[in-house]
Amino acid sequence: MRDDDRRARQAAESLWRFSLALNARPGVAAALLRLQDRAGCDVNLILFALWLGATRAGTLDAAGQVAAAAVIAPLNAAIVHPLRQRRRELKGALYSDFQALRRRILNLELAAERQVQHRLAATLPDSRAAPGPPLASAEANLALCLGREAKSAEADVLRQAVAALMRLCGA
Repeated sequence: MRDDDRRARQAAESLWRFSLALNARPGVAAALLRLQDRAGCDVNLILFALWLGATRAGTLDAAGQVAAAAVIAPLNAAIVHPLRQRRRELKGALYSDFQALRRRILNLELAAERQVQHRLAATLPDSRAAPGPPLASAEANLALCLGREAKSAEADVLRQAVAALMRLCGA
């Protein structure tokens, strides 16, 4: 296996582990879903931006954000969003076999989101290292991704969770 392929796979796995750990923090999953549903924010792009800053002190600029969004847009439109819609349509279904189907669709949705994150991790060469501390980079990336939502309660939850996670990891 080539070194570039190995680094890309390691970056993708690091992003996925970071996403799972951050999502496990109190309030994070709900905050991400509110940002997604209320403001149309892309959860995987937010997670990528936070991971890039927190683990690599990398910053995104507007062009990098647009490029990353363009990379994942086809997967979101063709696979992730339709799976999410079908899963949500089955919420509250009366029959237990439909609840089992909903769980299987959720697993497919998560697998598709993991592939989205792999694509995002592959955009790393376009990122640039920030001169400041990683937490500041993560916060700057979050502000760029959220735009006017950067001052929301959900953004506060994300900032606090990233800071706590970084403290746990000794960063």
